[in-house]
Order: sequence, then structure tokens, then C-alpha cells
Amino acid sequence: MTQTIYVLNGPNLNLLGTREPEIYGYDTLDDIAGMMEDHARGLGLEVDVRQSNHEGHLIDWMHEAQAEGAKAIIINPGAYTHTSIALFDAAKSIKVPVIEVHLSDPLKREEFRHISYVGMAAVKSITGQGPKGYILALDHAATL
Repeated sequence: MTQTIYVLNGPNLNLLGTREPEIYGYDTLDDIAGMMEDHARGLGLEVDVRQSNHEGHLIDWMHEAQAEGAKAIIINPGAYTHTSIALFDAAKSIKVPVIEVHLSDPLKREEFRHISYVGMAAVKSITGQGPKGYILALDHAATL
């Protein structure tokens, strides 16, 4: 039985490739999903990559990952990183390990981005590595 890693992406990440490419790069979310699928196969894992601009969807998917017995959750919560106590609570409420990933390094950006509620509940945070950060997160998830 192949283990599944849920890969959840928050608001505005559907615009990757065109949204502020000087910060987020030119890879689209589909490009990143393809890279992850290829890498996951080599690790004997499956990825289920999803994106929503709605906080409640992300929370529901975290609960679903728990119910479905996922190995881990990789989440790029976008702006919800800095605002969502609900995502913090969801991560704390489940047994599935949560790995936070960000394309840019929030600590090198505006001060309001320096707090990560999701990071406070994550087993690991990977920031500032661009799309490679998702692959690093997948490698970490494989060891859990």
C-alpha cells in the first residue's frame, strides 16, 4: 500500500508563475506538483496536491488527511501563515505530522510575515528554497 502525502496550498498560490515572479519564481503550481509526483514515485510515496483560497477547505483537508491515514501533510498556507489560528488548531488537533513550506523566506520580507502560526504547530518549516523546498519537505516526510 502506497502512503500518501497531502500537499496543501493556500490563497493566491494558484497564481504562481505570474504572481510576483521576482519573489515566487516562474514555476506554476502545476509545475511544482509534477516535480513532486516524480520525486514521490522514487520514494515509494503518492502526493495529493490541492490548492484553495479558502481557509476552511485547508482545515477540512487536514482533517481528511487524518481520517484517510495520510503519512504527512506538507502545507504552504500562503498569507494564512501569519493570521490563521484556526490552521494552527487544526495542525495541533491531528496526529498526522505537518511540514510547513514557503517559496520565499518570510523572515527576509515585511515584518508582519515574521510570525507563523502554522510553523508553531509544524514538525518542520522549510523556507526560502523556491520549488526545491517542496522536494525537501517531501524528503523529510518520507522519513517520518
